[in-house]
Amino acid sequence: MTTEKFNKVLIANRGEIAVRICRTLKEMGIKSVAVYSEADRDSMHVRAADEAVCIGPASSKESYLNIDAIVSAAKITNTDAIHPGYGFLSENPKFSKAVTKAGIVFIGPTPEAIEALGVKSAAREIAIKAGVPVIPGSDGIVGKNYKEIAKKIGFPIMIKATMGGGGKGMRAVMKEEDLDKMMQMAQNEARAAFGDDRVYFEKLVLAPRHIEVQVAADAHGNVLSFTERDCSMQRRHQKLVEESPSPFVTPEVRKKLTQAASKMIKACQYTGVGTVEFLMDQNKDFYFMEVNTRLQVEHPVTEMVCGYDLVKMQIDIAQGKKLQITPEQALQITCHAIEHRINAEDCENNFAPNPGLITEWIPAGGLGVRVDTHMYTNYTIPSYYDSLIAKLIVWAPSRERAISRAKRALSEFHIGGIKTTIPVHNKILNNKDFASGNMDTGLLERIFKEDESKK
Repeated sequence: MTTEKFNKVLIANRGEIAVRICRTLKEMGIKSVAVYSEADRDSMHVRAADEAVCIGPASSKESYLNIDAIVSAAKITNTDAIHPGYGFLSENPKFSKAVTKAGIVFIGPTPEAIEALGVKSAAREIAIKAGVPVIPGSDGIVGKNYKEIAKKIGFPIMIKATMGGGGKGMRAVMKEEDLDKMMQMAQNEARAAFGDDRVYFEKLVLAPRHIEVQVAADAHGNVLSFTERDCSMQRRHQKLVEESPSPFVTPEVRKKLTQAASKMIKACQYTGVGTVEFLMDQNKDFYFMEVNTRLQVEHPVTEMVCGYDLVKMQIDIAQGKKLQITPEQALQITCHAIEHRINAEDCENNFAPNPGLITEWIPAGGLGVRVDTHMYTNYTIPSYYDSLIAKLIVWAPSRERAISRAKRALSEFHIGGIKTTIPVHNKILNNKDFASGNMDTGLLERIFKEDESKK
């Protein structure tokens, strides 16, 4: 692979991640191009970029998911490369192929790697061949004999959509008599969300932790696995709080985790930055779940712990450069970091989206605090997109001090005009199980049930 210097990069995304990428490009001396929908004309990412191109109406389908419009914007601005951010087209092999076909560099893995890892059942088969631990399951898509397969695995089981994501097309089946009903529900949801109702089965791990490993791989055969992130604080399979390192993972387990992540990445000849996700049971045994072939929302916690800019790393890899750090350096732990996803949602109304005019915006600051956002006072949040409005990242020498710092930072974060999830984050930080590190993916739901029982 030849090394080339980018002069200009188009960011095929919006919001805080587009602003985040703009900042790194500026530090690298590379010009940035923003794309925006008609609803995002006043968004901060449009102001942050050197150039901006409107690519369509407010609807994502007609703008941020419009491959032809984005590639055309790249061509008319003489862009060298496209960074997909996360969400939208970031894991779409058709987009990656279209970008490459247009003679533009896609900042991410090859279309073949995205395709292979995007189908969860196929990714599972790659993991098995690579010797990465997997949850006992159907080893592929289930058909008409799904009842026999479920009995062989043993209940409880989890039904998962082959093209799943964001918790869609997933159903837990605790006993055999519920299988038919849950199967139909999972398939209907998968068909509606992805246009594909194929599913596969996995043994349901009770009270699991969601542990993931950030990885980076260049075109010269170098692979890095970073210290793990614990993403167990979730609501309906959507992450709310992430931290690194995990309070549950020991140095011995960390070594096994990162080795397994590296095996997985090498097995599919992956290049770029990505994340290998695992479920971990109460015995600290872990099982492969999936590979996210893009930058993660929670990448800042890894950046604070390891001290490296992951977006810069992505761009360097796409330019054909070798990774400049060793596997040992990637595993250095310089602090404990916690990220809180702050969403424009009404916590007292089943977390309904709460877009609207921001009348006051005073973000937290001070030592050990970072806020990634695209918000500002008098900005109107459009109703067409994801409700994430800010990520509050704190770091400190210990987990205990990081929690104290997060409490302080949340107390000074003032947002007027809309409702946000800040009250939920305060509940989490004041929960004794979270404080002790005794958590699993069901803890947040238990916290909500405790609150309901007190009313």
